[in-house]
Amino acid sequence: MATVTVTIDGKAYRMACDEGQEEHLSGLADRFDQYVMHLKGSFGEIGDLRLTVMAGIMVMDELAELQKRLQGLENEAETLRRSRDDALSRADKSDSALTQAVARAAHQIEGLAKKIAPRGN
Repeated sequence: MATVTVTIDGKAYRMACDEGQEEHLSGLADRFDQYVMHLKGSFGEIGDLRLTVMAGIMVMDELAELQKRLQGLENEAETLRRSRDDALSRADKSDSALTQAVARAAHQIEGLAKKIAPRGN
């Protein structure tokens, strides 16, 4: 296990993480500290615990909004997949019908050609 020291609201916290995740954990802590500092700037000194809880709620609110957006995008992608599949199915049916029509026309043309061709050739 690796350890990282992160700073939230000017206070250092030593945290454990998996090897190779140190930079990721530091980045997350920096982002969380930005929430805390924003709240501190807006409300002043309201107590560490209250400030941390408010920042946590802000993060969870942002997460909930992103989850809603993600669900909407997943729904939209599924609708587009279904539309694409329907369009491909219709195109396959059209291709098949066109191929059959061309084959019938070719057969009729061959029949007409045999009827009007000079006999004996």
